[in-house]
Amino acid sequence: MTVSDNSRGLILAVASSLFIGASFIFKKKGLKRAAASGVRAGFGGHSYLLEPFWWMGMMSMLVGEASNLVAYVFAPAVLVTPLGALSIIISAVLAHFMLKEKLHKMGILGCISCIVGSLVIVIHAPQEQSPSSVEEIWALAKQPAFLIYTAASIVIVLALVLFFEPQYGQKNIVVYLGICSLMGSLTVVSIKAVGIAIKLTFEGISQVAYPQTWLFFSCAIICTVTQLNYLNKALDTFNTAVVSPIYYVMFTTLTIVASAIMFKDWSHQNISSIASELCGFITILSGTILLHTTREQETENGIPAAGSISWYIWKDSTESLLMNVKDDYFVTLDCSAYRTDICSIVNAANV
Repeated sequence: MTVSDNSRGLILAVASSLFIGASFIFKKKGLKRAAASGVRAGFGGHSYLLEPFWWMGMMSMLVGEASNLVAYVFAPAVLVTPLGALSIIISAVLAHFMLKEKLHKMGILGCISCIVGSLVIVIHAPQEQSPSSVEEIWALAKQPAFLIYTAASIVIVLALVLFFEPQYGQKNIVVYLGICSLMGSLTVVSIKAVGIAIKLTFEGISQVAYPQTWLFFSCAIICTVTQLNYLNKALDTFNTAVVSPIYYVMFTTLTIVASAIMFKDWSHQNISSIASELCGFITILSGTILLHTTREQETENGIPAAGSISWYIWKDSTESLLMNVKDDYFVTLDCSAYRTDICSIVNAANV
């Protein structure tokens, strides 16, 4: 029985989501265990490097990313990219059971929406038209439509970096994520070109001697480094719960557009199939946003979230309490008037 390229890409994309979704949970579990016995990673600690769970997460992440890259070689981006939402579902479900992070009813509805949207896209996904040489890919890259898209992306990225980032980078999340998403879309098409060249080489049709292969490889490296640099800036500046859904929407949309222009993913499909794919894509976007907006606010490593209050009941002296509790700010309520030697200490940190 012959397995189609689309099926291989689908299997690899789903496997990628499973590994990447699980990696977040393993890494976080390792970070929590490390924080319990040493300095947290957020404060410069590196004890997590000794935690097996953290290394399990790293290995799972590497396997997932590798599977995702290979998936682009076999299947069109319109099929592979939206399936990345499945990693969010895996992460949310595992967090519910392994980290005790409650998944609300609306979050479950978001997961179901992502699954339904993914099924719609899988059913109506176009068949991959695999080029026979890297020169053929280069010819696709020189199409006027794709040249316009590439030029427009570079101009917008330069404008965001040179003019908007200094003034609005710390205030408007679209600046950093706009750079990430535009460069990310060029990263995907470049990696897809490199992947096809490698695939053809393994099949006995060497593409190593072609300069276009190395040009695509150089573009992939430059775009990837730029993308990750500004994604880190976005994560460091803004809340992850806000960054993740917005980045997913922008990156996925621009990647599908770039791939459709260059590889003509929809050229052999009818209007009905294209409309179904768009509906599935919108369903996934809605589910992703719903899942993120309803996630329970996390409390990391036992430290209360900003604006929360914790009560400590202590029967000994206040001095002994200060030696045992490592909070920074206290309001002491003396309860001796009620004929009890219990003192309640209110932690007012970050309030």
